[in-house]
This record gives sequence, C-alpha cells and structure tokens, in this order.
Amino acid sequence: MTAIALTAANCSSNVRGGIDPKYGVAPSPKVVADGQPIPKGGGRQMVGKPYTVAGRTYVPNETPRASEGLASWYGSNFHGRMTANGEVFDRDSIAAAHTTMPLPSYARVTNLQNGHSMIVRVNDRGPFHGNRVIDVSERAAAALGFRQSGTARVRVEYVGRASTNGSDDRILLASLRTDGQPAALTGSAPTMIAQAAPRPNAPRQAIALQTYEPDDDAYSAPAPVAHPAGSGAVASNVPLPPERPFDLGTIPGAASPVARISSAAPGAIPASRPVVASLYEAPPGHAPSGFQRSGAYSAANPSKFVLR
Repeated sequence: MTAIALTAANCSSNVRGGIDPKYGVAPSPKVVADGQPIPKGGGRQMVGKPYTVAGRTYVPNETPRASEGLASWYGSNFHGRMTANGEVFDRDSIAAAHTTMPLPSYARVTNLQNGHSMIVRVNDRGPFHGNRVIDVSERAAAALGFRQSGTARVRVEYVGRASTNGSDDRILLASLRTDGQPAALTGSAPTMIAQAAPRPNAPRQAIALQTYEPDDDAYSAPAPVAHPAGSGAVASNVPLPPERPFDLGTIPGAASPVARISSAAPGAIPASRPVVASLYEAPPGHAPSGFQRSGAYSAANPSKFVLR
C-alpha cells in the first residue's frame, strides 16, 4: 500500500494532500523544500507486486518489453517529493517514471519525432494517463526536444538495473544522441591515452663510408696501432649514450653496456665505431698526382671510391 501511495506523485498536479478522487491514492510527501539541494541516490532496489491505479492493474517485471507511445514530463509540482523507491525527485535530474520497470533502472527513450535518444534513470511509478508510456523529468524533456510541446511519441527500451549510490546525471546527460543513433552508456568512441611506456634503444647500424683507393701499391695503409692495456683505448663493454633525444635519467638501460655488432681482433677499432677515411702521404720519389701545397688541385677519380 505504501508503494501504491507513492505513485500518486505522477498522477495529478492539482492534489496537494488527501486522497485523489480520480486515482484513489494519496500523493507522495514533499520531503525537501523548494530552493534546497536535492539528495542523490538512496532509496532501495525493488520490483514490486502488482498494483491497481484508477481501475487498471499494473504488473512490475524484471525485464519489461520495449514499447511505443506518448511521453510526458513533470517538474515543479513534484520537485522535492519522494519517489516510489524512496529517492527524492529532482526536476533538473535525468529521471523518469515507468509503470512496470524495476526501480531504479536505466531506460533508453527515443523521440521518434526528431531522433533524439537518451538514457534516463527510472526511479518512480507512473504515468497513469491514457496511452502514455513514460514520464521524464523537465530537464530530460528539454534534452529530448519536447519540453515546449509537452508530449512526444517515443520508444522506450529497458537497459538494465541502476545503482542506488550517488548521482548519475552527468553520465546520463552525456548519453544524449541527436544524430539519429540510439543512446548507450557504453560503446562510445575510445579515448586516446598517451602511452609513456619505455622503448628499447634501437640497435646501432653500421655507417657506409667512402674511402679512397690509391692508383697503385705505392700508397700503403698504415697498420692499426695496438693499444696496450690501460692506455685509454676504447673497450667493447663501455656504455654508449642512448639514441637521441638524449633525456638525462629517463632512458631505461642507458648505463648498461652495449653489445658489439661484430667481433673484432684484439686491439682493433670496435665495429660499433665508424671507420674514417684518411689521406696518406705519398712515398719519396712518387710523382705527385693528388693534393699539393703549391700545385693546382686535380680532381680525384670517382671510380676509386668504394663503400666499406
């Protein structure tokens, strides 16, 4: 009987107390004065037993079927009054009343006249006027585009149970679709999140250099100089700096030794370092054909340059 009495909150805007002669029940009590903040959430989870209003019996269902019909909205006359499951109605929330859905629950309401679609929180019983299938709050009606007209032909679909904790108005308002697509609480476009996972250093690659091959055997390449131990020669296990950009202290493994690309004989220049071409001095008696301090420049033969 308590649940039936609470349903009168959406039955008549003219009855302030006592029994409504049309519906046979009393309106729900006003628990929050106008101008005071409305508490969110609370109430209880319920489905409820069958009840009768104005000679018509309604049977609450765990999974009500989708339906089409007229939607209306309710505002200031019910603001601050208790709903059928014990919450407090707020005209500025995204709330609704339905005759048979579980309380509280979510329902998709689609305005068939303009294509607007939104998920609303069902936390009350009603409406009980003719063929109306749902009552929505004043703010929900404005979002769906029928606040001025008062009613609209809509399609109502049950989405699922809702929590009794806190407010979900922001999430529900964000579900509004005005492009003809059905509203949903999930399945929206993914949010791009910047990933800050460390990336391993790219392996060093050998660099192709051009070196000059002499015209004959008169030019001999100098033999590699062997560095004795402790003379400051570059060792193969010396840590190399990370690839650019060089971020101090932020590159994982920057202090770890870098493995050699290829093995080399002891005393040889490490393979990870590029070999630079050199100009060799011509032996005595050789006809100068290259660079001379007092002579004219003679262009080098490009065919003598090879990649190493």
